[in-house]
Amino acid sequence: MGRDVPALTFTREDRRRYRIKMQQCLDALAQMLRESRFEAERPQVGLEIELNLVDDRAEPAMRNTDALEAIADPAWDTELGRFNLEINIAPRRLTEGGPDAWESEIRSALNHAEERARSIGTHLIMTGILPTLRHEDVGEGALSENPRYRLLNDQIFAARGEDLHIEVTGIDRLRTYADTITPEAACTSTQFHLQVDPEDFAAYWNAAQAIAGVQVALAANSPFLFGKELWHETRVPLFEQATDTRPEEIKVQGVRPRVWFGERWITSVFDLFEENLRYFPALLPLCDDQDPAETLLRGDIPHLGELTLHNGTIYRWNRPVYAVSRDKPHVRVENRVLPAGPTVADTLANGAFYYGLTRGLVEEERPVWSRMSFSAAEDNLRTAARYGIDARLYWPGMGEVPAAELVLRRLLPLAHRGLELSGMDDAWREPLLGIIEQRCVTGRNGAVWQKEMFHHIDATTHCGRHEALRRMTQQYIDYMHLNAPVHTWPVE
Repeated sequence: MGRDVPALTFTREDRRRYRIKMQQCLDALAQMLRESRFEAERPQVGLEIELNLVDDRAEPAMRNTDALEAIADPAWDTELGRFNLEINIAPRRLTEGGPDAWESEIRSALNHAEERARSIGTHLIMTGILPTLRHEDVGEGALSENPRYRLLNDQIFAARGEDLHIEVTGIDRLRTYADTITPEAACTSTQFHLQVDPEDFAAYWNAAQAIAGVQVALAANSPFLFGKELWHETRVPLFEQATDTRPEEIKVQGVRPRVWFGERWITSVFDLFEENLRYFPALLPLCDDQDPAETLLRGDIPHLGELTLHNGTIYRWNRPVYAVSRDKPHVRVENRVLPAGPTVADTLANGAFYYGLTRGLVEEERPVWSRMSFSAAEDNLRTAARYGIDARLYWPGMGEVPAAELVLRRLLPLAHRGLELSGMDDAWREPLLGIIEQRCVTGRNGAVWQKEMFHHIDATTHCGRHEALRRMTQQYIDYMHLNAPVHTWPVE
């Protein structure tokens, strides 16, 4: 979750001090890595889900503050837009509690929140982009009340110096401008966390980068934006463009975007934090009072506040995270490529595939990132975002193949192997990865269902584009609550 910050303006001295403090934090991180001060015996997984709020007609409801008050659970928080909420599921061991424990915990939390949200006339929906969202819903008034979002908005536009240009061409073409970052709020994601030993971090991050395109192809769930039918995972180009601090002239110079896939395989978690300082100016140069060097000298663990705040304003698709829990530091990979939804069952299947496949790839004798160019992994992500489960993706030893074939022939067995190594038996793995298998066999994921259902309603009722999207979204919500995997949803 984002760190709260006060409403203020920054001076040149603030930026100078912040740069110095970030370097001190980076030096402290390097020292802790050298001295092996990190927790390594308690690998855990975690999950964040961003959701949209809608009214009884499945139109966006700008009431996240009211909904948060009604839910009254510290696991929930606001997000960028007034129609967004986020839940942070407590970290756990991957195999803790048996096959149904995680699903029961998540469904219980979501059902409670839905019940409380309903008491104020709103409902929750897990999807990558809310299909009923209109351009007028993402103006300045849609920014959440937390001063952090206003400050972030102001700093991005101060750096950019002009309105954001958003252009995506799919079945339809969207071309528009925005004078706030609120269009980013249209992007709601599922974020899987994986805590690892720092010595293993590079391997797991590289593995996550290598499979990002495959993940998106399988789980695409964002085909509509502002009434236009665009990419299967329109969230990817929208997120890239809605937080871009670079005017056109700066882009041409090769300056890196803040939504960033990266540019190389890494050898240490330190590489990523070092890149953050080298390439990206601070958006929120807020210094705290802790001296990381003195803290280490006392034998305590620094929170590296400046480093982590800066890291939170660089939107890598696989983000490194440094955190301190129970007075012990750890690092984790935050996998951010996937949209929210459609169901908890689909979400946990996506998680099992991700956790199993990264473990399987890390255990291979010759890692995939030694046989695959970094640019090929990035190309896979963009191709998958555009074409979804119909995408053709590159994989070493196979060339360019349909995503479903790649998963069925090569990657599903690896995911099974990875989960087996993590302590999951056949009876536990099969239902989870079976959902992934059936998505590939049927060629149906959230994006495909949304597109098919929209066209079915449009063709049979002639009710108009927005009304067809609205009816489709209402049907989506009904099926979401049934928790049947999306590949089983009918179109009728």
